[in-house]
Amino acid sequence: MDGDFFVDESCIDCGACRWVAPDVFNAQGGMSAVYHQPSSKAQRAAALRAVVACPTASIGVTEPSTRGMLKDAVASYPFELNGGVHHCGFHSEYSYGAASYFIKRKGGNVLVDSPRYAAPLVNAIERHGGIRWMFLTHRDDVADHAKWAARFGCERIIMASDARGMEAETKLKGNDEYEITPGLTVIPTPGHTRGSACLLYEDRFLFTGDHLAWSQRLGHLYAFRGACWYDWDEVVESLKRLAPKRFEWVLPGHGWPLHADAAEVARQMRQCVKWAESA
Repeated sequence: MDGDFFVDESCIDCGACRWVAPDVFNAQGGMSAVYHQPSSKAQRAAALRAVVACPTASIGVTEPSTRGMLKDAVASYPFELNGGVHHCGFHSEYSYGAASYFIKRKGGNVLVDSPRYAAPLVNAIERHGGIRWMFLTHRDDVADHAKWAARFGCERIIMASDARGMEAETKLKGNDEYEITPGLTVIPTPGHTRGSACLLYEDRFLFTGDHLAWSQRLGHLYAFRGACWYDWDEVVESLKRLAPKRFEWVLPGHGWPLHADAAEVARQMRQCVKWAESA
């Protein structure tokens, strides 16, 4: 659509802009496109956050006044979603535009997967108190992890089977859950990769990497059947393992987030398992 915001042909179709600013961006021809120019202050702010988040700088604006607002969008990251959980923005092309998250909490902050190592985000996280732990859901979304670890001296945690060639401080083995600290639990969920794992925070937030996301098309939570790099049967078993857990947020690396009450999320998980068993 002609107007202030546009997407150029360098788009890699990571989909980030479509959930950051769903009123502005949509899928079209194997990439993202502007289908509705922002018509409110909130829509414009979201679209500008999508500009900053884009891993390939594929989103642009034509109006000088709008470009002048980009500094506020940069400063908005990490962007708080709820309860001290933030979207980092600054997605990295090295992880195909995967989302990463920052948890600000007493007793030590957490970075979930790696964003771009961008000075504005580094400085903002430093102002929030730095990073104590970096949890990496799987090998695909590690991006600039080494730079973040060097800057903040954080402990990187990843499943050993996905840590080949990495100098992570903690490499977990087996399928037992691992409590980083009270309220932060690693749940191994092999399938997408051999060492895929999720992080459950305070029985409210589930960080899923590429294991689980919301599907607009299906209308329920789903797993990536067409992007399963290890074993689909393992994906199904991992979904069954998650189904009894209590959480209200699903925060994936790729795909759309979901926020609903715990009962609705539990229903969604049961539906997801049934779908996966027949997929």
